[in-house]
Amino acid sequence: MAKSLKSEFKKASEDVKELETRPSNDTLLELYSLYKQGTDGDVKGKRPGMIDIKGRKKYDSWAKIAGMETKVAQQNYVDLVKKLQKS
Repeated sequence: MAKSLKSEFKKASEDVKELETRPSNDTLLELYSLYKQGTDGDVKGKRPGMIDIKGRKKYDSWAKIAGMETKVAQQNYVDLVKKLQKS
């Protein structure tokens, strides 16, 4: 029987911490935004100011996928983690 998406997503969120090589910054932002969209939905709050460069990039990355359904974001996250484990 196939695993539920919820359990696959949870496992992927644990597996990502055990990757052999550190993903690129762009890939890390993609992982972050998919995870947040898959757990919290659309981004909320104000965009961080110019001084908070890291926070601003994370916010912008998450905002780009606003409107994506939770299940789609979770599946994309699982797929990306699996791809990273193979490389």
